[in-house]
Amino acid sequence: MKRKKRYQPKRMLDKRMAKTYGGRKLNIKRVVLVALILLFILVGIPLFILQNKLIKTSSEENVIANAGETDSNSSNNNTSNSTETNNPTDNTSNTTQVDDWRIRLANYDNLLPEDFEVDLANIDETRQFDARAIDYLTDMLNDMRKDGIVNIWVQSAYRSVARQKELYDNKMNEYLEEGKTQEEAQKLTEEYINKPGSSDHNLGLAVDFNYVDNSFAKTDAYKWLLKNAENYGFILRYPKDKEDITKIEYESWHWRYVGEEHAKKMNELDMCLEEYVEYLK
Repeated sequence: MKRKKRYQPKRMLDKRMAKTYGGRKLNIKRVVLVALILLFILVGIPLFILQNKLIKTSSEENVIANAGETDSNSSNNNTSNSTETNNPTDNTSNTTQVDDWRIRLANYDNLLPEDFEVDLANIDETRQFDARAIDYLTDMLNDMRKDGIVNIWVQSAYRSVARQKELYDNKMNEYLEEGKTQEEAQKLTEEYINKPGSSDHNLGLAVDFNYVDNSFAKTDAYKWLLKNAENYGFILRYPKDKEDITKIEYESWHWRYVGEEHAKKMNELDMCLEEYVEYLK
């Protein structure tokens, strides 16, 4: 005898159906999650390995590049050290520019251009000096007089290139009239007078004191200048032991403004201006 199916209310049936399909949905989610995990493993791990290889390669390249730079710097340092060895006096940094107007050279190798000009200020009614430096000259002369050096005056200061030429030609003619050859007259003239454009006087930075001869070396003024002139930025331009470098005979009366720091350094190093400018290069 067949058993009759027991009547199930629709509400109960719906719950069972929901449970069944809900379980299926849950299983599908699990499958998808597992698939994503597998996909990450299959794709992500190889990408991670590849990225590490690229980073390693980049690091190796940087190491090689840095090594090259180190070798280059080492080579430069060796070259620098070699240069310093060959030039033992050049042991300070070059903070001062060689084109500093205060240490500009005007000599046999460094002629001033024909159109060279400088701003001038009056020392007295007839003599002039570079306007940028005249206060140092004035202070020096005033302090000399305060120290009892009263027998001191500026005989010559700024001289135009035209005036320099006039003095040069006159001296040349004197020697020619004495029977000197042109070559002899030129050599003798240039021992005391620069060619036009090659004189500190053309720069407006030089002064000649008193009678413009070496009797000045016997005066108290000269002794005072040797001791104190550097404090005002002045140097003895043509020392006796530098004649082979300056190409000018010793002139005790000729003093040149170069600035205090340069004057003190030059005296410390026992250098004339030509040597000092070369030292700074």
